[in-house]
Amino acid sequence: MIDLRSDTLTRPTEAMRAAMARADVGDDVYGEDPTVTELQERVAAMFGHEAALFTPTGSMANVLAVASVVRPGEEVLCDSSAHIARAELGAHGAISGITMRTWTGERGQLDLAAIESMYAPDMGPFFVRTAAVSVENTHNFAGGAVLPLDDLRDLRAWADTTSTKVHLDGARLWNAHVATGTPLADYGRIADVLAVCLSKGLGAPIGSLMVGSADAIDEARVRRKRMGGGMRQVGVLAAAGAYALDHHVDRLADDHAHARLLGEALGLDPESVDTNIVVVDRPDATAFVAAAADEGVRIAAVGPRAVRLVTHLDVSRADAERAALVLSRLVDR
Repeated sequence: MIDLRSDTLTRPTEAMRAAMARADVGDDVYGEDPTVTELQERVAAMFGHEAALFTPTGSMANVLAVASVVRPGEEVLCDSSAHIARAELGAHGAISGITMRTWTGERGQLDLAAIESMYAPDMGPFFVRTAAVSVENTHNFAGGAVLPLDDLRDLRAWADTTSTKVHLDGARLWNAHVATGTPLADYGRIADVLAVCLSKGLGAPIGSLMVGSADAIDEARVRRKRMGGGMRQVGVLAAAGAYALDHHVDRLADDHAHARLLGEALGLDPESVDTNIVVVDRPDATAFVAAAADEGVRIAAVGPRAVRLVTHLDVSRADAERAALVLSRLVDR
């Protein structure tokens, strides 16, 4: 079975498991785990920020990050299909007490004109204030689309004129970095706070990081503990992330090539596939997913008429070619 449902399905390699086994550990609730401390400092430096905080999940990293720039009762603006709006089960409202309004951009793209028209300044005790704008790069439900750096810079320039904060959901920012060659520090400059994931294309079994100012991270550490996310000898997990950064970033280009192959088999222009995710319309997504499974290829329905395929560390070129053959036959039925 070739499993293309998600890049979260990756399993640690033997070398990653060995790195985990020999990790130097301590109690991170006391701030005494050297491996997680080193990873946090390393990732913060990659993006040009002061500090970072390891979390067990990307959703927790996003909740902590957004809460650091949006107070209860304030709002964050984001794309209508953003992960923080659609796939975090309302956590930002339920846990942090914040509200959202959304724009709808083609392929998840940033729409600065829409943001400007939606922006609500502080008008006293009458209206909800816009505190932040959240962008997602790459954009999951838009088929792994990359947000152009120039658009992000334009958002940063506008945000500076209105004292609005920018949150970057960078769960797959590593993919954008590899696909475009954009330095990670350039992405870091556009965001006041961001979240990055180690357990998707990079192949770690668990882990994300919130990245931001030292003050924001200090506050987030308290919130993380309050949410049940204080971890003890977490260096065992951080070691997997460190190994992934050392060995699994550049190889993301292979995943992107495999995704283009699958996109072409499904009738898409391969140049429209930016990274490792392919989303394609089908008249009956559930039936198409079932037919693919019968042929040994697992894919996911992400809507009544939309299916998603995600390439990753555990999908070889031979796997991608075989899956492409299966899917092309199904499309032609």
